[in-house]
Amino acid sequence: MKHSIRTRFTLGMIFLFIIISVLAVFSGYYLNKLSDKTSAILKENYLSVVYAREMSEGIMNINQEITTCFLTKRNPDSLKIAKELKHINQSLISEKNNITEPGEDKLVSGIETDYIEFRDSLLTIIKSPKSADDILYLQNKSGNLYQQLSILSQMNGKALEVKTDDAKASSKSALTKMTILATLCFLIGMSFTFSFSSYFNRRFFELYNGIKEIGSGNFDQRLFFDGKDEFYEISLVLNEMADKLKKNKQKMSVTFLDDQAKGITSNDIEELKKMLFRIKTMEEQAAALISKFEKKQE
Repeated sequence: MKHSIRTRFTLGMIFLFIIISVLAVFSGYYLNKLSDKTSAILKENYLSVVYAREMSEGIMNINQEITTCFLTKRNPDSLKIAKELKHINQSLISEKNNITEPGEDKLVSGIETDYIEFRDSLLTIIKSPKSADDILYLQNKSGNLYQQLSILSQMNGKALEVKTDDAKASSKSALTKMTILATLCFLIGMSFTFSFSSYFNRRFFELYNGIKEIGSGNFDQRLFFDGKDEFYEISLVLNEMADKLKKNKQKMSVTFLDDQAKGITSNDIEELKKMLFRIKTMEEQAAALISKFEKKQE
């Protein structure tokens, strides 16, 4: 299958993007998981502790108002008591909608029952003359409420500690897992980057040396690239060019030697012809001189 350089580069970028995406997805997953646990702690147990404290403070304020009025022989502040009762009612309703721990529903039901008795007794005391027995009865009811609200607060406080420890353990586990995952992603990314760059560096280096050798006149140099990318196509073109240059060089050398050999032979022949002609002329001239010399002697 043919893969161009652009395709390889694109695939490499997609691979790195996938690694980053995997790391981001797992990071988001563990962060959301930890955030859900933290939100559950704040939404459930912490709010129950707050509701129990608000109801306890409301009952304490009412008892303080009733006791002070009884000792000072004055009428209770009905507006203040009504305001405290309203806050207690709101906290009780919120707590009933925020049941999270085993047995908490029964405890809240008992608190509601004692609170209704406490409220009815309180309203009776406000409307009728106050007696020491009424005040003691009201104090006993408020004591029971205090005890049950204290149990509610301790129950959710204990659960708060347990869930906080669980959230801490989860955060440590998530940190360990994310560290391992990040390390693996980093090693994979570095390995891929190194192999990716080495692939192109090796090919560029071989291509550069091959062109340099051919340019210096070494037409026996050949380039061999595996695969079907642009480097492979360039190597085919360069190898073909080197073959043609080598053949042309050999052809030019043979032609030059043949021409040189032919030129030397022709010159030698011409020189020999001239020498033979000169020798023949000299012989004829010598024969003519000898003939003239013999005639004069006669």
